[in-house]
Amino acid sequence: MTSSIRSNKPHEIVERALELSTADGCIVIADEQSTANLRWAGNALTTNGVTRGRTLTVIATVDGKEGTASGVVSRSAVTAEDLEPLVRAAEAAARGAGPAEDAQPLVTGTPASPDFTDAPAETSSAVFTDFAPALGEAFARARAGDRELYGFANHELVSTYVATSTGLRLRHDQPKGTLELNAKSPDRQRSAWAGRATRDFKDVDPTVLDAELAVRLGWAERKIELPAGRYETLLPPTAVADLLIYQMWSAAARDAAEGRTVFSKPGGGTRVGDRLSELPLTLRSDPNAPGLESAPFVIAHSSGDDASVFDNGLPVPATEWIRNGELARLTTTRHSAALTGLPLSPAFGNLILEGGGDRSLEEMVADTGRGLLLTCLWYIREVDPATLLLTGLTRDGVYLVENGQVVGEVNNFRFNESPVNLLSRASEAGRTEKTLPREWGDWFTRAAMPAVRIPDFNMSSVSKGV
Repeated sequence: MTSSIRSNKPHEIVERALELSTADGCIVIADEQSTANLRWAGNALTTNGVTRGRTLTVIATVDGKEGTASGVVSRSAVTAEDLEPLVRAAEAAARGAGPAEDAQPLVTGTPASPDFTDAPAETSSAVFTDFAPALGEAFARARAGDRELYGFANHELVSTYVATSTGLRLRHDQPKGTLELNAKSPDRQRSAWAGRATRDFKDVDPTVLDAELAVRLGWAERKIELPAGRYETLLPPTAVADLLIYQMWSAAARDAAEGRTVFSKPGGGTRVGDRLSELPLTLRSDPNAPGLESAPFVIAHSSGDDASVFDNGLPVPATEWIRNGELARLTTTRHSAALTGLPLSPAFGNLILEGGGDRSLEEMVADTGRGLLLTCLWYIREVDPATLLLTGLTRDGVYLVENGQVVGEVNNFRFNESPVNLLSRASEAGRTEKTLPREWGDWFTRAAMPAVRIPDFNMSSVSKGV
């Protein structure tokens, strides 16, 4: 071992941690992360940078008198001297803990990843080779159009290595890119936002986003005050993603079976099999979805309602959560699947909603008599878990549509809605496209959603100063 563990390959680190373990079972997860970013304000770059980091998680399991217990310890910037104390800390945590309710035999039999012993993948400023000149062009166009661009581009690449005392040797490389662009008028009275998710910045063009934002700033030249109320509303894909991601975060089978969520059936059990929408909506996850690829096996750094450290390495199959409008699956671990009698359905790494429609958001606007067009949602918070009632705010542009045309920008609102209830009332879903969630983009970026028409979206109060 060298004096600095960072000079060793990740597979050497996890192997050494397993060698040091004296527990009955051990799981080691090494996350090698690199990031590259650009930031800009007022049509000029302000900062850029590249970072590297490593986090090591050790999960020790011991079979005490009352059953298997687990101890989990994660640390960043681990050195060679830190490795044995880290392993011992996990073992001490396991021996000091009571039996783990979710205890299961550690996973076996999954073929090793062929690149397990390779060096981690890394990003660098080169990821912006084509993007940066296009951003400069967007700045020039914005200056000529008397608007200012603010925002950032961030690219992250995480190589995750999972090794266990039962012989698993798995590795997954996960790229994640986000582009957020905000355009403002010189007097700061008008603002518009657009965002994109990407794996490599080869499929995003800031000049296209700038052109889109220029149109929205033009709409905002006319201000219209509207009261709170229920309005026919077009939710763009980004807003649909934010709502349905939260819905899926609330879709743990055990919580539903215990009567604590919107997916609990009155009188006991879950609502699996219930119709949630009259539209033929299918909500699914697929680790191999093109452009949205995610880990094909469970990576669990801790146990919770929808994850178990004992499930590390389990295959993650393509799963339909809602099928043709009916609730088909809830998230389960091996433990919660046994408790509820539902199929094993590990937590998801991407989310795709398909509704059978093929119209773009622009075509849906053209077919609207009178309604609201949203840009995005933010500050989403849960009000009532039993109905999954959420509240939040609109942001960066709410527009009034009359006779198929946007006629001006209206004030922002606070909304109160349940995504489950929205699905039941949706009258149209458009064409599915990749999108960046505005609220949850720091945690979840791999989503594809259609725009959705809601006949009576509840704008519960007017929001000032947003």
